[in-house]
Amino acid sequence: MSSVLSEENRRLSRAAGVVSFFTFLSRVLGLVRDMVIAGLFGAGMAADAFFVAFRIPNLLRRLFAEGSMTIAFIPVFSEYLIRKGRKDAFQMARAVLTVLCLLLIFTVLLGIIFAPWIVRLVAFGFGGQGEKYQLTVWLTRITFPYVAAISLVAFFMGVLNSLKRFTAPAAAPIFLNIGMIAGALYFSRRVDPPIVGVALGVLLGGFLQVILQLPWALGEGFRPVPTWRPRHPAVARIGRLMLPALFGSAVYQVNQLVGTLLASFLKEGSISWLYYADRLVQFPLGVFAIAVSTAALPSLSDQAARGEDGAFFETLSHGLRLVLFIALPSMAGLIILREPIVSVLFERGQFDAMATRMTCQALLYYTLGLWAFSGIRVVVSAFYALQDTRTPVKVATWCLAANALFSVALMGPMGHGGLALSLSLASALQLFLLLRLLPADGSGRFLRPVWSSALRNSVCAIIMTAGLLPARQWLIHQAAGGVGVEALRLGILVGLGAALYIGAAWVSGSAELAEIVRGLRGGMKSGAERG
Repeated sequence: MSSVLSEENRRLSRAAGVVSFFTFLSRVLGLVRDMVIAGLFGAGMAADAFFVAFRIPNLLRRLFAEGSMTIAFIPVFSEYLIRKGRKDAFQMARAVLTVLCLLLIFTVLLGIIFAPWIVRLVAFGFGGQGEKYQLTVWLTRITFPYVAAISLVAFFMGVLNSLKRFTAPAAAPIFLNIGMIAGALYFSRRVDPPIVGVALGVLLGGFLQVILQLPWALGEGFRPVPTWRPRHPAVARIGRLMLPALFGSAVYQVNQLVGTLLASFLKEGSISWLYYADRLVQFPLGVFAIAVSTAALPSLSDQAARGEDGAFFETLSHGLRLVLFIALPSMAGLIILREPIVSVLFERGQFDAMATRMTCQALLYYTLGLWAFSGIRVVVSAFYALQDTRTPVKVATWCLAANALFSVALMGPMGHGGLALSLSLASALQLFLLLRLLPADGSGRFLRPVWSSALRNSVCAIIMTAGLLPARQWLIHQAAGGVGVEALRLGILVGLGAALYIGAAWVSGSAELAEIVRGLRGGMKSGAERG
């Protein structure tokens, strides 16, 4: 039995390595995208309008597409694969795809028609008229069809990931970034106002993401031919899972929406500062935590369908240990190096020194919750693999209320930094409640190695911090240089921090280090072979 579990853990690590590899490429390109947007538009009115407009379809993407759609579809599709075979599973998937396409057409039309009211709800502080409000409405209407594209990507992601194929879905975000960079550098020069070009780039990126999935799905034998069977039992089951999952699986994004709403009442630039800080936190979160949860969900769903409780909790424990191994040193590194990171990446053009300071303030408070953001992704996957939709909804409701209370209390004395801290506090509460409410027969057994690993990783992160702080102070006192010199110094500090942490983990005999190295090798090998 232990050898079977070890092989499943190795499979999970390899799958996470594939997702991490492509997600890393996507996040690097995403940083380039944000640097381009920051340089061209800074943190002023146009940037605030675009980030609000893009956050609306982006929120629906995370709630509906990458959130509820994937989490509800994979357990049911995996069950069909195991119990009825690939033919019935594909028939079920085609029935779901047909219903999904009709719903997406309806949703996009509603979004375009009711864009003015959506903007008033999301950014109430913009008012109901004026240039900023009108620009946000126009950008929202342009970007809203992206919801349809990314939902189709999420559907194919569910099919391919259930078949243990992770490359195409993981590589898809790369093409969104390519589209947005093209929009900023090319389209924006040919439209008025220029920020509209970035919105057009969002649509281009969504189209490219869908096209990428088709060869992989066809290669697995899946033909996306419409099949009108709305009464198929799987459609109803997925619908029952999706409705509560729309809220329960993505409280992080809903909480961010609350932050955007409240930030619209603060000084101009607050929304942009929060956006840029969140993008930096999303880098380690996306590369590792989301990668592990994405790779874990099909395995957890298979084990739940077979009734293998011991294997299920071992896989969950393994996933949590992997994400905390990365989250804890990432927290320390982002806190210590937040100023040079923001300065090197964004401080140019319209993004000035004050924007750097304000973004660093938000980054500090977002980073404090990185361990919770990471853990939630894995634990929520476990609940939905068990097809338990009620518990995440209850927890999400409590934590959404807690975030709203924290935000109102802290935004006065702390400004936009208080909104970032509120999200971290609410997410920590969410993770503790989710862990507490896991089935009692497995929670005690699987949490002990998680706490032990977290303690060891914390010690390694402290060792890293002890070496990184004096090195940072020494470099700060060196003669100032251009962007290239500052980037080189930042690279040295990042490399030193990584070396110190990895060295401490190696000396401590970290099993997670060995698994991650093995998984990343598998990811790079897969990327080279399939690229």
